[in-house]
Amino acid sequence: MNPFTLLLISLAGWMNRNQQDVIAYLQEEIRVLKEQLSKKPRFNDDQRRRLAIKGKHIGRTALNQFASLVTPNTLLAWHRRLIAQKYDSSRTRKPGRPPTAAQLKELILKLARENRSWGYTRIQGALANLHHEVGRSTIAKVMKTAGLEPSPQRPKGLTWKEFLKTHWQVLAATDFFTVELWTAKGLVGYHVLLVIRLATREVQLAGIVPEPNAPWMQQVARNLTDPWDGFLRSNRYLIHDRATLFTDQFRRMLRDANVETIRLPAHSPNLNAYAQRFVRTLRQECLDRMIFFGEASLRRAIDQFIRHYHEEPNHQGLANKIIRPEFPVFPVDGDVRCRKRLG
Repeated sequence: MNPFTLLLISLAGWMNRNQQDVIAYLQEEIRVLKEQLSKKPRFNDDQRRRLAIKGKHIGRTALNQFASLVTPNTLLAWHRRLIAQKYDSSRTRKPGRPPTAAQLKELILKLARENRSWGYTRIQGALANLHHEVGRSTIAKVMKTAGLEPSPQRPKGLTWKEFLKTHWQVLAATDFFTVELWTAKGLVGYHVLLVIRLATREVQLAGIVPEPNAPWMQQVARNLTDPWDGFLRSNRYLIHDRATLFTDQFRRMLRDANVETIRLPAHSPNLNAYAQRFVRTLRQECLDRMIFFGEASLRRAIDQFIRHYHEEPNHQGLANKIIRPEFPVFPVDGDVRCRKRLG
């Protein structure tokens, strides 16, 4: 063999071993850096481009052998992602199906709550009558989100709130409360009986007496059901608690005048909330601020407050309206004068 050829072979072998050592060192250096970073490095687009160019010249076989950070599969994944971005139209894509409008949701729930026997299809038909095209699945989703069961599982018995709304115009309620008066015999507790129409919130003082008894209650029943000016002549039901004063004779007299009595369960003042709330208002705004001497002063105070209650304040339960306004239309000009009641 030519000595020069032998020298070239020896030099090429030495250079190859030197390159292998350099590659091994760089691979070990990369592994050390990866251990210190303790997480996969992230590349930007420029770095990916540079690595892809260098990797193309080396070839897949060499990359599989020497690459320890960016493998051929990684380069292929970058390539596929680049192709996918070319056909990605998400930026110009129109939004998907719009959500159901809040007003339409409320209408669906209103129909479902007020019509217990209606299923999805019937609600869908009622909405179509109002020019709302809604699918059954949308109706089912809205009801499910609101916690309403489908028609077969929905409770069929009326709740107390639904009963009140159904019979609003023919319902009245009554309640007793006591007030302490100063009399010639000292401090005496008087019983006051009030009646309220739930639909209009009108109130009437039914009677004031120290010790109510059965004959007195019967006279109250006659007054309330008088065909000419009885307070209950336009009502069909009267709500009251289980006080012993509401005797069988009292309820029978009301029944004879076509007024059914509804006795509430024991210890349930919340079921007579309207009458209870008026008594609380009467106490807070009037009775608790005064000292009464005799029945006449108490009767005058209650009469004045009931007149004020009917004619002057706005009532939130009546859409902020006055029960019996003194002026059907309030004047737009003129002086504002304060009217005193009870001093």
